Amino acid sequence: MSNADQAEFWTDVAGHKWVTHQHGMDATLAPVLDLVLAEADLQTGEHVLDIGCGAGTSTFAAADYVGDQGRVTGLDISPTLLKHARTQGADKPQARFVQADAQTHAFDHAYDVMISRFGVMFFADTAAAFANITKGLKSGARMIMAAWGPAPQNPWFMDAAAVASDVMGKPPKTDRTLPGPFAFEDAQRVIRMLEAAELQDVKCDAKSLHLTPSGSAYDVALQSTHIGPAQSILSLFEGNEADRMRIAKTLANTFASYGTANGLRIPAVINLITARAP
Repeated sequence: MSNADQAEFWTDVAGHKWVTHQHGMDATLAPVLDLVLAEADLQTGEHVLDIGCGAGTSTFAAADYVGDQGRVTGLDISPTLLKHARTQGADKPQARFVQADAQTHAFDHAYDVMISRFGVMFFADTAAAFANITKGLKSGARMIMAAWGPAPQNPWFMDAAAVASDVMGKPPKTDRTLPGPFAFEDAQRVIRMLEAAELQDVKCDAKSLHLTPSGSAYDVALQSTHIGPAQSILSLFEGNEADRMRIAKTLANTFASYGTANGLRIPAVINLITARAP
């Protein structure tokens, strides 16, 4: 099964938008990366594989833990995101980037740890992808991944989708088990897929946390019209900038309800997936 559609999407569509909004997205998702790194417990000198590294934020963060004697390889299917990643982190020579499809890539190194922040939900054949990834891991290597939990428990997505649908019209229903943000929302399904790839000690635990977007409710709402379901709905119905502003204004009122003294704190449920390589 081919991941060509995902390669095209993350190169030509989402990749450019993510580069533009990287600072805001990294702020929003910082607690998720913290969750992954805390569970990974990276040690000085370890060699780490970062699957779906995107613009490199997770790769550089891992590099801080392993130090000069370690190595972190960020692997992603998108040349757009990797081109941006390579312009950053000049002070971290232990971080490198590889453009490849993890489902088919011929790994030439055995890593101690594999991490991923939202990089594993997009494979056309999940079992085949993980069976291939483990070829690049030492036996018993730790595997730590974050994926979105159940959609209804993630208002950062669902609020944006609801508002955009009210403004533009309801999009056709989609199968969330297909490659996409919520492909790993069902913990038991995830466990079955990873066990089918012969991974060991597979666990999938729902973790409640708060996303931490920066800026005002309107800033966050406007960003949501460029990345995520609101953007997808705008594109589907060929919305214009006036439509974008209508969505952003209404969504800002919704997001404002998550305001705290420390800024917006949007509740989320993340599936923290752990396993060991066979």
